[in-house]
Amino acid sequence: MLVVSVAGSPSQRSHSGVLLDVAGAWLREHGIEVVSYGIRDFDAAELLHARFDSPLVQRFTEHVEAAEGLLIATPVYKASFSGALKTLLDLLPERALAHKVVLPMASGGSVAHMLAVDYALKPVLSALKAQEMLQGVYAVDAQIHYGEGERPVSLAPELQERLEESLQQLYAALARRPQPLDPKLLHASLTGARWSI
Repeated sequence: MLVVSVAGSPSQRSHSGVLLDVAGAWLREHGIEVVSYGIRDFDAAELLHARFDSPLVQRFTEHVEAAEGLLIATPVYKASFSGALKTLLDLLPERALAHKVVLPMASGGSVAHMLAVDYALKPVLSALKAQEMLQGVYAVDAQIHYGEGERPVSLAPELQERLEESLQQLYAALARRPQPLDPKLLHASLTGARWSI
């Protein structure tokens, strides 16, 4: 199974990026392939001028198309998600998230921005026809602690618990997704079948 991870923060070091890192590591430990993208990977001109022919944009689109699931994380700015993330999502085809499970995540300075996931990010993901959208995870920045030196980043226990619960839901949703039938197998089954009228 393949999950695409999308980081919506323009900052190199971000709280929402930590959520993605922890989530990606958890999924890999459970045998799921994770391909990671961030808006920092794309040239600003590719995003601002909607360059659908960019090799990186095309590779991103192909990975999203092939994936069974999507992890997406964004910081919350002024009660909404990252504008740069919106420009990236605008480059995806209209039905890019059809038949996919999506786990949205966000981080912000206070709990006052918690509803930005529901009222700003989820409608955009729904417009891309996300078939199954999980509850989502919102983290207050103070719940994410950067380690010093070699110490790893840590999450507040309550946040860690909520994130793992959401990841278990994602894992279960991915496991029950119908697997596409191999076209060669379908052709062999049809040509080898006995028909009677």
